[in-house]
Amino acid sequence: MIRTLVLSLALAASSAFAQDLANYNKGLSAYNANDFGEAARLFYEVTNTTTDNDLRNKAEYYLASSFQRANLPFTAFIYFTPIVKQGPSHPYHAKSVEAFIALQETLNDDYLIPSILNNLYDKYADTWATLPLEVLARINYLIGRISHRKALLEDAKQFLEAVPDTSQFYARAQYLLGITLADPRYPAASDEVRKANLDAARVIFENVLKVKTKQLDFADTQHLAMLALGRTNYNVGEYQKAVDWYEKIPRFSKYWDQALFENGFARFQNDDLGGGLGSLQGLYAPQFAGAFQPESWILTSTIYYFSCLYEESKAALVEYENLYLPMAEKLKPLVEGESRDPASYFQLVERTESQELPKAVLNWVRSNERMLGLFGMLHQIEVEKGLIDQNQGWKAAKLANELVTYLDQNKAMLEQVAGTVSRARLVEAYRTIKGFADQAEIIRFEVAKAEKELAEQNVDAAGVLKKQTLYRPKMPAENWNYWKFQGEFWRDEIGYYQYTLKRGCPTSSN
Repeated sequence: MIRTLVLSLALAASSAFAQDLANYNKGLSAYNANDFGEAARLFYEVTNTTTDNDLRNKAEYYLASSFQRANLPFTAFIYFTPIVKQGPSHPYHAKSVEAFIALQETLNDDYLIPSILNNLYDKYADTWATLPLEVLARINYLIGRISHRKALLEDAKQFLEAVPDTSQFYARAQYLLGITLADPRYPAASDEVRKANLDAARVIFENVLKVKTKQLDFADTQHLAMLALGRTNYNVGEYQKAVDWYEKIPRFSKYWDQALFENGFARFQNDDLGGGLGSLQGLYAPQFAGAFQPESWILTSTIYYFSCLYEESKAALVEYENLYLPMAEKLKPLVEGESRDPASYFQLVERTESQELPKAVLNWVRSNERMLGLFGMLHQIEVEKGLIDQNQGWKAAKLANELVTYLDQNKAMLEQVAGTVSRARLVEAYRTIKGFADQAEIIRFEVAKAEKELAEQNVDAAGVLKKQTLYRPKMPAENWNYWKFQGEFWRDEIGYYQYTLKRGCPTSSN
């Protein structure tokens, strides 16, 4: 009886393995025929029934790969993750890491895949060193970016420097390397070292503009490098160079409004007060309606103050207060009240319209790069749930239920992350408004003090201005025309405004 029972068990095991192998081969045939839905169903069945470790490893990999090829990248990410985490003991570990990199780009994932790779790097660095060069380059870039975000700047520098110039991520890595060196938190033993770091950063940013190999999102990276050159030159006091770089950023680039604002500061510091006001004027065009730019009004008021145009300075502060103080009142209960679940903050910002949030703040939160990535992944989850629901074969095999459960779990987790990021942005917006409200009070005090001093000196402020003549601004070239601004914003004029100012200061030579 014992021998018969053993023989029966052996035959049963052999029969089960034969069935699993048959299903695996059918799955492979479907996979090679681009029928990825049927392939996934068959590979899923094998992973749940086989007791053969080698066959299970193969089925796990091809199951995840079937999802990737079926345009279900988030689902593929879920099924590749345990293979990547298992490490080289899984025969398809290296191929799964390669798939991870491709999925990160497809999903524009700035959180999940980079974090997993970062957490596993020390454990599997030696194994990953044998990966294709472009895959390793992208891993180094992603970990460098996470290190920079965590303010581990020396680590960031080492990872970013490891991205070779043959990689499509080289320009991005170099840009972030420059940002790392220019960061005031980057270790500097002395002022000389700090200056050397800034000079090195400027060279890096300029070299980004000259990269010749094919790069991903190269135009955006170039515009960011120009913005960084403006900032770096501004920080070392070379204001005209800063202006030159800000003005190189193409009109209507997605970074153009930021360039206009920062150029206002650079031109102001370069004693081009009219130019500073001109740069800021572009931000008040209808196309920037709904933008969050509280500091622009503080800078406008400051420029008028330095021109001793006190009424105009006070008017700019009134504009700031009318626009932004009501926003702060609306934000206050959200950031200072009782603690909420992070997901509730995501619910505040997930739609383009909100009854609880000011439009400008909502736009500012939603435009954050990390938020855009999270929105994209959450949208992708919903898309994939819809596609899964349409697959009757997956429903019959109970695969659909498992996929939807995993997707919903990840959706809930991402909503928590998005809520945390949203709350941080709302707190930042509130503190920014309150901080500039304090600066507004300081400017108002200085204006009142200056007006009092003029009155005590019996200075006729109106008379000082009346004696001056306003001239048209200097034309940059012969093919330029001058048009007086009369309250209308024309698309081809935005960004080219130049104020000519009288100066109310009694010592003015105008």
